[in-house]
Amino acid sequence: MTRVGIVGAGNVAARHADVLSGFPDVTIAGVADTDPCRAEALASKHGTLAYGGHADLLDAGGLDAVYVCVPPFAHGNPERDVLSCNLPIFVEKPLSLDFQTAELIAAEIERRSLPSAVGHHWRYLDIVQQARDLLDDRPVHLALGHWLDKVPPVAWWLNPEMSGGQIVEQAVHVLDLARLLVGEVAMVHAVAAGNTVDGEVDRATAAVMRFAGGATGLLATSCLLTNKHRVGLEVCAEGIALELSEMRLLVDGDRTIEDDGLAKTRVDREFVNAVQGKDADVRVPYREALHTHRLALALARSAAEQRPVMLP
Repeated sequence: MTRVGIVGAGNVAARHADVLSGFPDVTIAGVADTDPCRAEALASKHGTLAYGGHADLLDAGGLDAVYVCVPPFAHGNPERDVLSCNLPIFVEKPLSLDFQTAELIAAEIERRSLPSAVGHHWRYLDIVQQARDLLDDRPVHLALGHWLDKVPPVAWWLNPEMSGGQIVEQAVHVLDLARLLVGEVAMVHAVAAGNTVDGEVDRATAAVMRFAGGATGLLATSCLLTNKHRVGLEVCAEGIALELSEMRLLVDGDRTIEDDGLAKTRVDREFVNAVQGKDADVRVPYREALHTHRLALALARSAAEQRPVMLP
C-alpha cells in the first residue's frame, strides 16, 4: 500500500484526494493545511489525520510520497522539506511566483533522482493524443490560446504578489499545451488592458508569441466574466485546423471528438505507478513543467514591463 501525504486542503487538493482514495493500492496518510478547519474537513472525509502544517505531516513519518497543493505564494518551503525527507513529490501548478525557487527545486529533485510530477493534466487528455495524430507531423504555423473566465473564489487570487496573475495561475495550462503541440517559444510581447483596480491582477491581457520553430501565436486572457466562457487552444497547420478545450476537440470546424474525461485520474495514476517503481507514463515531471513556468513568467514580465521579452 502506497501512503500519500497531502499538503494543502483546498479544492485542487480535494480533487486529488478523491482520485487517490479510489485507487485500491493507495491510502491517504495525512492532510496538512495552515487552516486547521479545512485540514480536518478533508482528512475526516478520507478517514485520515489532519496536521496544522507540512512539517508536522512529515515528522509523523511513514510516507511514500507527498502531494504539494498550495497557492502560488506558498510554494518553496514545502517542496524543499519534502525533498529533504527523500520523498517523491507531486506539485500542483503554478510552481512558484518566481523562476529561481522552481529552478532550485528542480535541481534538488534531479540530485536525489526522485520521481516527480506536476499537475498539467491536460497532457493526459485523450483528445490531445488524437490531435497529435491528426497533425501527423505537419508543423503548426499559427496558435491561438484563450482563457476567458471569472475571478476564482479565493481571497488571494486578485493579489498579483500572491497569485502571480491570470497567465501564471490559470493560462499556464494553455501554454503547456502550446509547447506540446507547437514547440518552444522564443519571444513574447504581452499588453495588459488598463487595470480596473490599482494593485490587483490584470483583468485582460493580449500577447503575441514567436515560436522557435517559426510559428506565430496569440494568447488572450480575461477574468472579467461571470463564468468560464472560452478556455483552450486553436492550432492551424497545412490543411487542418484544430480547436482543443478540456472537454472536446473540434476538427476543421465541423467534426467534434469528445474527451473520455479520465485525464485527472491518469495524471495521479501514473505518478503513483512511478512511486511504486512500475512502468509509468509521467508526461510532465518537474523539469518539464519548469519550461512552461518560465514561459508564463516571461509573459507576465512582458506585460508588467511593457516590452518584449526573449526566452532562452
